[in-house]
Amino acid sequence: MSDILQKILEVKKFEVARAVAKKPYQAVLAEAREMPAARDFVGAIRAKMAAGKSAVIAEIKKASPSKGVIRENFDPAAIARSYAQHGAACLSVLTDVQFFQGSKIHLLEARAACDLPVLRKDFMIAPYQVCRARMLGADAILLIVAALDLAQMKDLESLAHELGMAVLVETHDAAELDLALQLETPLIGINNRNLRTFETRLQTTLELLPRIPADRIAVTESGIHKPDDVALMRQNGVHAFLVGEAFMRADDPGSELARLFQSV
Repeated sequence: MSDILQKILEVKKFEVARAVAKKPYQAVLAEAREMPAARDFVGAIRAKMAAGKSAVIAEIKKASPSKGVIRENFDPAAIARSYAQHGAACLSVLTDVQFFQGSKIHLLEARAACDLPVLRKDFMIAPYQVCRARMLGADAILLIVAALDLAQMKDLESLAHELGMAVLVETHDAAELDLALQLETPLIGINNRNLRTFETRLQTTLELLPRIPADRIAVTESGIHKPDDVALMRQNGVHAFLVGEAFMRADDPGSELARLFQSV
């Protein structure tokens, strides 16, 4: 586990403990169960793929630990509308405060601005966070194999599914993929960025693809910056993408989405 990931997880433990002290788990679980039905995250991805299009999970994030501030002019609602207008299948919204300058408000604003299903992009370590995600209106959560053991992932996935949310499980190597495939979710994310070195290689997705069963959906994450990158993936049978930085650095994120994916 990288030093930065370890630091993030320590902060998450503190955040969860502080939140539980303010409001007990059973209370947030009850509230989460009363939320309106979630939007169909997996269905939105499948619909794009069935139409022969790239299924893009378009990310909304202001900053990252490795790159600092990515987007100064940051308006989550406007970005969400732009993504929706230019063909995104779903949204991913960073909500981590300390390391990504995110906020739960960003998720609320983005989801209210469009009809797309929304993934809460954060570092999930506890059932409390899963409930909070649903209370914020999240339609899906992220589970990072590098941050969790198999029993934890199964528990968090089970709760997410009980609450009507989808799960994207993120892997980076063969050992992590073997664990991810023991979950029920069809969405298998392959992060091309090594969380230990921050090196990004698109070959990471291509090398792991043969290990992914046909009934799962490979979602390539990180390192997609030009149409040739998209073409490479689609030529190899990868049709779902999670893209953030390339869009966030553009004047109009949605227009950049359309440009990047227009020919494929």
